[in-house]
Amino acid sequence: MTENDIAREIVDAAVKVHKALGPGLLEKPYQECLFYELLKRGLRVQKEKWLPLVYDDLYIEHSFKMDLVVEDKVVVEVKSVAELAGIHIAQTLTYLKLGGYKLGLLLNFNVELMKDGIKRIVNHL
Repeated sequence: MTENDIAREIVDAAVKVHKALGPGLLEKPYQECLFYELLKRGLRVQKEKWLPLVYDDLYIEHSFKMDLVVEDKVVVEVKSVAELAGIHIAQTLTYLKLGGYKLGLLLNFNVELMKDGIKRIVNHL
């Protein structure tokens, strides 16, 4: 599967979860339900995958925790906020750059319609 194929599955699963739960919950229930839904679809999903940070000669193994990584290709960052901010985009882009991923999806479940809570982020390696 390409990154775009995986992203379509993720978005479809996010819409399904959002329709069932609605807005207004904390991030963790959305993350867990999305994880479950993606597994049901037969996708390989890593939850709360750690990323190291390398600075000069310093290696910090557990520096960043990504919400979900699907098929080792697409990073998913789950939010439940009033509005996505630039810092959320920067956070996701940092995960992409440090992990060598091309595509990330920033999903904000605290919206009336899930389509309004989807931000696609591309790392132009």
